[in-house]
Amino acid sequence: MSQNILEHTIASEETPGTKMFPPFAPDDELNEKAARWISHYPEDQKRSAVLMLLHDVQHKFGYISAPAIDWVAEKLDIEPIKVVEVVTFYPGLRQNAPGKFHIRVCRTLSCAMAGSYELMEKFCDLAQIDRSQTSHHNPIAVSPCGNYSVEFAECLASCGTGPVCMVNDDFHESVTADKAVDLLAKYPKES
Repeated sequence: MSQNILEHTIASEETPGTKMFPPFAPDDELNEKAARWISHYPEDQKRSAVLMLLHDVQHKFGYISAPAIDWVAEKLDIEPIKVVEVVTFYPGLRQNAPGKFHIRVCRTLSCAMAGSYELMEKFCDLAQIDRSQTSHHNPIAVSPCGNYSVEFAECLASCGTGPVCMVNDDFHESVTADKAVDLLAKYPKES
């Protein structure tokens, strides 16, 4: 029954980036991390560990899939829909596989005025990414090769050095559209 709810509530469709990440299969390390997080809370409040478990899953598998949601729900003894509520609320939790190199471009006012929309267009041109199917619930667009993905981010907290972007966890300031080629060269496409 939970699978039907999940299929209609969370988008975990295949993307070209799916091949860049292992399929969800919790191993001993992930189970041990989950047990540690859960141990921080009283038995009747262990659902409070939901966000930490989801972050660990996303870090290891690239995104939060329906089987991952079921696993988290089982660990916390809650219904899967309660996990879905968290996944769909936080924009930092991805529901689809990104590319190997995920690029987040700040689009708030100071970065937009400094050229972040032009930067996004340039990244898309260089990586052959089509953003036409992105939406609020599916903000990530992935290159056909699966190596790159892009999404707009709200304020990356460096308003004086815009436009700014992040590639995975690497922060980059003053990245104008003419610097996009050099930046992508630091994250080479797999052959």
